[in-house]
Amino acid sequence: MDFSRILMGVFAALVGMVWTMPAMSQGKTTTLLVAPEVQETGIIKFMLPRFTLKHGVRVTVVNEGDAAGSLVQDGDAVVFSRAGTNYGLTVYDMDDPHMATLADWLTGDVGRRTILSFKQDGQAVFEAPVVVAEVEEAVELDGDAARGADLALSACGRCHVVGEVNRMNGIGSTPSFAVLRSLDDWLERFLAFYALNPHPSFTIIPDVTEPFDETRPSPISPVTLTLEELENIVAYTATMDPADLGSPIAHQ
Repeated sequence: MDFSRILMGVFAALVGMVWTMPAMSQGKTTTLLVAPEVQETGIIKFMLPRFTLKHGVRVTVVNEGDAAGSLVQDGDAVVFSRAGTNYGLTVYDMDDPHMATLADWLTGDVGRRTILSFKQDGQAVFEAPVVVAEVEEAVELDGDAARGADLALSACGRCHVVGEVNRMNGIGSTPSFAVLRSLDDWLERFLAFYALNPHPSFTIIPDVTEPFDETRPSPISPVTLTLEELENIVAYTATMDPADLGSPIAHQ
């Protein structure tokens, strides 16, 4: 077999691939605005040819003006981080299927690995996105806890065990204040208790709840509280230790 013919055939095939690659992406194009400091690293010339080879979509990078999407600081979908600053992709043209393809690639495992593998002088240029844990803000309650203790007993104690003061009273099927306090959403439950069953049928909050229908009177003696009194009850409940309900039952 003539070895020179084989080499010529391989060369011709490679040339054909080079010439056909633009044709692959012809008509499949999108535009991307990229932060100048990201372009300066050389990452765009490193990653986009890989994307085009894989998906046949040509991406035109612009510095300003209209684009189907952008790769800039604090973009919607965080892709990578550099020096503690997150860069993300924001899609502007939701009807551009080729931008959607790029978005899937950039935010997927292959795109992220491609970016994180980019090095200069043997050192990685980008890192995985910086995730900042959200700090839950403490809720400040303005109510009077001492007054709230008395109100809780008088207004709620006929059904709920409020504390040691009425530990032997209350309705057995009604959760105690300590049990309610152990729930993650206890505050929301207390602040809106008058809208949660069965309370609407016998609770009156002036200027908040609707008056009782005269043809359907309250089944029990109504409870009337002002919003200020409700805040006092909530402030008192916040001082309570949540009930220890133990660990969830584990199924074997």
